[in-house]
Amino acid sequence: MAEAAGGAGAESGMNGSGPANTGPANMGPGSADGSMNGAGGQFLPPREVMIVLPGLLLAILLAMLDNLIVSTALPRIVGDLGGVAHLSWVVTAYILASTITTPFYGKLGDMYGRKKFFVTAIVIFLIGSALSGLSQSMMELIAFRALQGLGAGGLMVSAMATLGDIVAPRERGKYMSYMMVVMMLATIGGPLLGGFITTAFSWRWIFYINLPVGGAALVYLLVTLRVPAKKTRHKVDYLGGSLLAVAATALILLATWGGTQYAWGSAQIVGLALLTAAALVAFYVTETRAAEPMMPLHVFRNRNFSLAMVMTFLTGLAMFGAMTFLPLFQQTVQGESPTVSGLMLTPMMLGVTVTSVVAGQVTTRTGRYKIFPILGGGIMGVGMYLLTGLDVGTTKVTSGIYYIILGLGMGFLMQMVSLIAQNSVQQRDMGVASSARMFFQQIGGSLGVAAFGAIFARRLVESLAAAAAGSGVHVSASGGQLNPATVDSLPATVKHDVFFAISHAIQGVFIWAVPAAAVIFVLAWFIKEVPLRGRAPADPAPSQQAELVS
Repeated sequence: MAEAAGGAGAESGMNGSGPANTGPANMGPGSADGSMNGAGGQFLPPREVMIVLPGLLLAILLAMLDNLIVSTALPRIVGDLGGVAHLSWVVTAYILASTITTPFYGKLGDMYGRKKFFVTAIVIFLIGSALSGLSQSMMELIAFRALQGLGAGGLMVSAMATLGDIVAPRERGKYMSYMMVVMMLATIGGPLLGGFITTAFSWRWIFYINLPVGGAALVYLLVTLRVPAKKTRHKVDYLGGSLLAVAATALILLATWGGTQYAWGSAQIVGLALLTAAALVAFYVTETRAAEPMMPLHVFRNRNFSLAMVMTFLTGLAMFGAMTFLPLFQQTVQGESPTVSGLMLTPMMLGVTVTSVVAGQVTTRTGRYKIFPILGGGIMGVGMYLLTGLDVGTTKVTSGIYYIILGLGMGFLMQMVSLIAQNSVQQRDMGVASSARMFFQQIGGSLGVAAFGAIFARRLVESLAAAAAGSGVHVSASGGQLNPATVDSLPATVKHDVFFAISHAIQGVFIWAVPAAAVIFVLAWFIKEVPLRGRAPADPAPSQQAELVS
């Protein structure tokens, strides 16, 4: 790995002098160039890292909370602005914009310095938030949400890449565990906060609340984050970035519209599939010829990096795809309110917190990390398998235990995959590694929601049709008839059939999520563990240097 202790390359650029690329030009992909100026200056001692860390955590909180809060307020937004036909675009516009800009923030930060693009991302996000709160029509809101997304694409990747710039690999695990805790707090607290703000104030305040949080992050980072500016001239790969954006947009739209707004065999969906394939081919050709490619293909020659990207994609596919449908189960079959439904995922957050902290501390002390993605994939698979047993008779205590087990796996897996990705590249490609991880996770999540949504809908319709044949009472899976409030008003016998249908559909979703977790578990065994390097410079050992290229 590029960040491995004693095996990642000479630290010849630690004093900030000399060229950015001080290693031999032919060291090969996955080796380190030895420069500590690669993207963000020298590694900092723990005391200085702890000064910067609150600003990074605020930026992550800002990025994580937004979509979770907005989703809770969508019914109120429609009631005020109308335009229910375009409701999904309030979320889709944001996701699209953030996904396609993520690689740009990562690469440009590597080339010209992290801080300026980090600050720019926060400013754009805050402007988009303010304008979204002022929206007077659904079309305005969609446009301003897209603007928000243009900034959001740089929040998470800049925070993760900055951590990679200032923290030595040996110490990075424990700081990533703090980030994981913040992410899980946002996941649980977002819907609760969104519901409270919408009820107590107005849906507009779900956007205005970003201003003090983002403003605090902006000021804090301006004052505390000290990374040297890059003055080297570069040639930006705008064509490669644009082609990647086209491919990502077409793929997300294909996953979002396929089987719902348009039939899978329709001209629109087939056209999006062809556009995705053509853009990817053109992107590959462009990246092989670009002087400074947006996503350097050589990083994928490193086995650990490629494994990390596949594991990230599958994690997004399984986790974000499958977990999307749990609130419906909780609010119908288990009869909980939207607020309590969010609280029911707290056990998962506790599981993530425990294993994130344990994995981070152990990695910092021992430099060992391979065991954690193996444990993470295995435990997550067990959690997914247990969730295939959710049914009408599942108690809240039982489902809570399942959530804990799933969280334990997530905590071991997610931060270690980030660490592996960062440690598999040269220091100058830190932003590329961080943005690639976010990009693959978002693509995996988008495809997962679409794929599992199709599975959920098919099994739900089949179960409802079977129930209708027996009872003579027809309940549609569309048209809002499965709204929790509507389901609650159904006759007892019909309600039982609906609960069974929802449980049957949920089971199918997790049945298909188990193989993804199983593949993650298998892939984790192929990770090549190279001892992580601390802040002290170390000369590369030939045997370790050979391990970097695989």
